[in-house]
Amino acid sequence: MSATMVSAVANVSASEPIYLDRNAPIEKRVEDALSRMTLEEKVALCHAQSKFSSPGVERLGIPEVWMSDGPHGVRAEINWNDWGYSGWNNDSITAFPALTALAATWNPELAALYGKSIGEEARYREKDVLLGPGVNIYRTPLNGRNFEYMGEDPYLAGEMVVPYVQELQKNGVAACVKHFALNNQEKWRGTVNVDLSDRALYEIYLPAFKKAVQDGGAWAIMGAYNKIWDQHCCHNHRLLKDILRDEWGFDGVVITDWGGAHDTKEAALNGLDIEMGSYTNGLTSESEFGYDDYYLANPYLEMIKSGEVPESTVNEKARNILRLIFRTAMNTDKPFGSKCTPEHYAAAKLIGDESVVLLKNAGILPLDGTKYNSILVVGDNATRRLTDGGGSSELKPKDYLSPLSALQALYGDKVKYAQGYACGRTHYEAEDIIPQEEQDRLREEAVAMAKDADVVIYIGGLNKNAWQDCESTDRREYELPFGQNQLIEELIEANPNIVIANISGNAYEMPWVNKVPAILHTSYLGTMGGASLADVIAGNVNPSGKLPYSIPKKLQDCGANFYGEISYPGIEEGDADFVAIPGSVIEGGKKPHQTYKEDILVGYRWHDTKKIPALFPFGYGLSYTDFEYGKPIATGKIIDENGEIEIEVPVTNKGMREGSEIVQLYISDLKSSLPRPVKELKGFDKVKLAPGETKTVKFKITPEELKFFDDKAHAWVAEPGKFKALIGASSADIKHTLDFEYK
Repeated sequence: MSATMVSAVANVSASEPIYLDRNAPIEKRVEDALSRMTLEEKVALCHAQSKFSSPGVERLGIPEVWMSDGPHGVRAEINWNDWGYSGWNNDSITAFPALTALAATWNPELAALYGKSIGEEARYREKDVLLGPGVNIYRTPLNGRNFEYMGEDPYLAGEMVVPYVQELQKNGVAACVKHFALNNQEKWRGTVNVDLSDRALYEIYLPAFKKAVQDGGAWAIMGAYNKIWDQHCCHNHRLLKDILRDEWGFDGVVITDWGGAHDTKEAALNGLDIEMGSYTNGLTSESEFGYDDYYLANPYLEMIKSGEVPESTVNEKARNILRLIFRTAMNTDKPFGSKCTPEHYAAAKLIGDESVVLLKNAGILPLDGTKYNSILVVGDNATRRLTDGGGSSELKPKDYLSPLSALQALYGDKVKYAQGYACGRTHYEAEDIIPQEEQDRLREEAVAMAKDADVVIYIGGLNKNAWQDCESTDRREYELPFGQNQLIEELIEANPNIVIANISGNAYEMPWVNKVPAILHTSYLGTMGGASLADVIAGNVNPSGKLPYSIPKKLQDCGANFYGEISYPGIEEGDADFVAIPGSVIEGGKKPHQTYKEDILVGYRWHDTKKIPALFPFGYGLSYTDFEYGKPIATGKIIDENGEIEIEVPVTNKGMREGSEIVQLYISDLKSSLPRPVKELKGFDKVKLAPGETKTVKFKITPEELKFFDDKAHAWVAEPGKFKALIGASSADIKHTLDFEYK
């Protein structure tokens, strides 16, 4: 114990403080510390003291809490009281792949490696809370923040988030799982009022959060900006008290998104613990007020003193915050951290390798360098540093290997480069418009060079500028920006020997899909991303990623966009078309407001049930080898409430390369009292096979996999009846089905 701490404690009590005894039960430490605090000290715990820290209790030797953005890497240091970067020369880090890329691996072991590695970097940087991971559901491809999340399926997102959280927190760094809940768009994100059914809420949008809390043991949750049921998420009673605390038993801390608090009394009563970033828009504007003016600062203190809200509210918040501090800042058992190590670079590379999705291949891939004398790389993303921009996920990597550099390392001076199109720096309100003459010049130059090349590798897609994959703005259109479709069409005409290797955190329109021999799809892969993409192109890595979201043929084929503006992005007050879901608490027009009219039919559930095929379905991805699914064998055909059925599926690598296949289990309820999707993902396993090797994949079906949410009973229900187990390589490629009955 330091001299300062001894002195501070001596001024409080002559008794030995239990809260400093790391061997004492944590709840005793919490209660002891709480008993020694003044009302003012308790309130001070509940709000920020800087952009990314909240106070401790200096008098008692209780340290402050330091937070950092970083679902994909620990963000560079931000100034104490403004959004400028501090300019440190020792805050560079490893940029890990975006969470859409992690989800595309379908590999929970890599999720654990991701959490372990990023946790070590956060620990080295002395962070107590890492603001991530994100598990909001991919509802529409126009959401600018989809790249930060884990796809469209709640089961996949839940299976991937748990090991991430567990391994991150072994470093004494809290995961702050975000954004709770329904942060499914950036347009109007601070004001949009969401109306949806309880079935959609519980079946689609909450399960991954619940898994993170109950199975992952998450120590923190971040509230979302938007409203649900006419109340902001950061102090939404039903979300934070009824569901998170009472139904799930969460014992951690609820933290606002930056600027997500709007009302002192609601924040006091409805389960918010720490208020961050108020009087800012979360990104660019600064407060004209001090931190003592926050909703949970002096206004809260005065409400308690006047009796308008009970002191028990701040005691409960302080308990949660002290528990967080003992788990993190005062955890003397946490390991040493590290950053930018060879192990972290290897982890980033491995995650990137397994995330690349091969959508199409007519034999051109892998690209044999001995067959080509001239390889033309076209596209801005071949050289752009894709860790820049994107809002709070912007990173400062120590190293960044671009796809062009990696391809040049593999193929040497055979590789030439043409930019093809330009996109200026675009940041929220400010937008650089590239003159059409310049775009024409770049396009014509690339097409001319393509005519003389043996093969073209196109690396475009989206980037992390505003109105693309970026916090605070949604995309403006489903097509690729900056005239890329025209460029691709002209490149195809000039040289049909072309590989499309686009980088994007979202689906996009592909009008040229039938004209190209090969398409690769990958998200933002960070420090080692160029090497991952180049190694897949060259065949040094056999692609094994599968889509964590569907790619619709056109935007209107997506369920969220099918119903027009009322469903996405919402409509403003005065629109006569607004009709609330029957029984909803929203009875009239709000500004703005939206209804999730596709209900539980999100992603492949929509495509399957409405018989609207996706261009590339959820769970889809090819390999450089071929896999054969043998006949599955089940242990029985009848299951009761205490029973289970085990299914074994032999899978054989019939090709000449080692490869990994992701075997997927879907369940179909053939008759139910409430509407259900055609099928739902309930299991998956990624299996690596040598040429000619066979392995058996095993799945277990229990009554849990058969349940749906009965909103009238407010309960998960498995109804007796007939079901099908579907074994497939994607949601649209079902290899075998097995009938069984639940009694």
